[in-house]
Amino acid sequence: MLVLPRNRTLDNGRIRRNSGSTLAKTNSHGQQPSAILCSGLTRKFGGIAAVDSLDLDIPYRQVFGLLGPNGAGKSTTIKMLTTLLDPTGGTAFVAGFDLVRQQAEVRRRIGYVPQMLSADGALTGYENLIFSARLYGVSGSEAAHRIDETLELMGLQDSARRLVRTYSGGMIRRLELAQTMLHRPAILFLDEPTIGLDPVARRTVWDRLKDLRRDYGMTILLTTHDMDEADELCDELAILHSGRIAVKGAPAELKRKVGRKSTLEDVFAHYVGGTIHEGGNYRDVRSTRRTVARFG
Repeated sequence: MLVLPRNRTLDNGRIRRNSGSTLAKTNSHGQQPSAILCSGLTRKFGGIAAVDSLDLDIPYRQVFGLLGPNGAGKSTTIKMLTTLLDPTGGTAFVAGFDLVRQQAEVRRRIGYVPQMLSADGALTGYENLIFSARLYGVSGSEAAHRIDETLELMGLQDSARRLVRTYSGGMIRRLELAQTMLHRPAILFLDEPTIGLDPVARRTVWDRLKDLRRDYGMTILLTTHDMDEADELCDELAILHSGRIAVKGAPAELKRKVGRKSTLEDVFAHYVGGTIHEGGNYRDVRSTRRTVARFG
């Protein structure tokens, strides 16, 4: 977890006071590139395009949402942008680096919290964070310092020495956020961050994500089926349908376009057709139920 004093941020790995700046990498002209820039990004499986000519331009400090029915291309997009899956066409830059040619540089600047479990229930919360710090090459007193600050920000100080298998779903999700932030990424990718959580735990995760963006200049890209979550968190969102962007814009703007008193669910139905959870197959359902089960 990137945890710095509230009036500070990072500049080329050094802590500095926050004066409206971000964690962004600047180019040779001193200009700030987009956090995520995609042009014609495509991923095909055989003859089927899971993501078809995707164009995105996401500025730093923004919370951006990807919505869409199961099979629309949300997870495939995140896997490409986190270097877990190579694109078959188009170009993309993440944190100012080429997604294909500079994958190591991209990985150093991103954090990724998948939908499925990434914390080890047989270890304590603190032990999970030590393990993650080592994976990211953070050690010694610096690791201890970052872990302590992370636990404080996530509200996990009192439970740090407990086994993770005793944690509630909301605590597990906050620990997973902490794990992925220890190397101080500029961009955070979240796949269904609050799936299976009760309303109180969900709100707590929302508050932590808002803290990251507001206080530390964090850029966040998330996928969600939760329209309330998208409305609450996202500065801008895109609704995907059959691998393409059906519509993109700020939640309030999209609702106005559809009609007076429209909700995001109305927007979703207008551009995609049908209801939010109609898509998916057996594997999708099994995966979702496993996720819900592990969050209790």
